Amino acid sequence: MKKVLTFIHKNIVMCIAALLALLTAFIVPPDGKYIEYFDFKTLTCLFCTLAVVCALRNIRFFYTLAKNTVKLFKNTRACVLALVYITFIGSMAIANDMALLTFLPLGYYVLKDCGRQKYITFCFIMQTVAANLGGMLTPFGNPQNLYLYTKFNIGTGEFLLIMLPSFLLSIAAITLICLFYVKPEPLEVIDEHIHPSKVKSMIYGVLFLISVLMVFRFLPYYIGGPIILIVILIMDRKAFLKVDYPLLLTFVFFFIFSGNVSRIDFFHNTLGVLLNKNPLLVSALSCQFISNVPSAILLSNFTQAYKPLLIGVNIGGVGTLISSLASLITFREYTKRYPNDTKKYFLVYSLISFSFLIGLIVFNLLICK
Repeated sequence: MKKVLTFIHKNIVMCIAALLALLTAFIVPPDGKYIEYFDFKTLTCLFCTLAVVCALRNIRFFYTLAKNTVKLFKNTRACVLALVYITFIGSMAIANDMALLTFLPLGYYVLKDCGRQKYITFCFIMQTVAANLGGMLTPFGNPQNLYLYTKFNIGTGEFLLIMLPSFLLSIAAITLICLFYVKPEPLEVIDEHIHPSKVKSMIYGVLFLISVLMVFRFLPYYIGGPIILIVILIMDRKAFLKVDYPLLLTFVFFFIFSGNVSRIDFFHNTLGVLLNKNPLLVSALSCQFISNVPSAILLSNFTQAYKPLLIGVNIGGVGTLISSLASLITFREYTKRYPNDTKKYFLVYSLISFSFLIGLIVFNLLICK
């Protein structure tokens, strides 16, 4: 029983999604239309990207890249900024949850080993904000981006232009907060001699490029997907064990839930009315209760206004702890190391995260007028 409760605690969003899918299945019994709920390209691209990232993590590629970057900086302020920027940029390439799983431990060990533990809470929170907001710029930076990019067939250039203002504001705000809070104290980073395999790094780099080509529609997913799976199966089959399957299952369950809800007249009419009034605000607020990925899947069935919807589910990734799956990853990592500081983390995170949420909502509502 304890193991079951632990599993539910770690994968609460997936469990909620499964429950919602089950409940709506009683209202809309399974039929031939269920197969139409699923976006197989999104699922394939997401799985392949996660698998390649896990293979790169297994050879400590990202850790080494980040460590070498951090070594260039000689004080705490510059180091924290580097850690936050690495997470910010990493989320654009390897998705926000993978960026946090990769770079949070680096931030912890660097600050701990250098005697700067007082900045760990702040660094974790800013890395989380950076991961959630940095991923907004690219179609594969956040899972909901990949879904909306595919569903509405958004052009790559248009996608970048839609998200660029919020992206630039986020960079500026994150930088200013770090400069204000962290002092430029001297810092010496302890070197750990890790050298990833050059051959594997090159091969996995090519696989990552293939996954990017799939996302940007230059390569059909039914061709690129098998290539990635076969190569990783040969090179590092253990990478498949570390793929975030709860995230994939969350997509599956919410595809079922949102598909069923769209066929229930009451929900269809109510959500349609709300989204017609202000899709950006509705989508951003929806994320605070059911997370950004489920919000994107659900709300996309009730509006064709993909621009405000895209902005809303991205800036809605900050705010509550459940607004993004990535935020829960950080919370889990932090409480694992500091189980007695849960309240402190929650309060500081809420203050910073809601400040970003309010600021980004107001900013976008103003520029969208």
